[in-house]
Amino acid sequence: MLRAYKYRIYPNMEQKSYFAKCFGCVRFIYNRMLSDKIEHYKTTGKMLYNTPAKYKKEFQWLREVDSLALSNAQLNL
Repeated sequence: MLRAYKYRIYPNMEQKSYFAKCFGCVRFIYNRMLSDKIEHYKTTGKMLYNTPAKYKKEFQWLREVDSLALSNAQLNL
């Protein structure tokens, strides 16, 4: 028999702020990487292989969030 458990979390204000930063950064990195891949393909006809680390140099605020969240955005792309 399979069982499932549901949990509800009640984050405090600091955690809510961190979650909002994470979700915003993941959304930003996904959209930015997608647009760069599209532009690169239009100009060269080849696929671009990029990583979130490349964008951390340009956008310092991406360093504030978990790197695994950003790499999952890359995998989902």
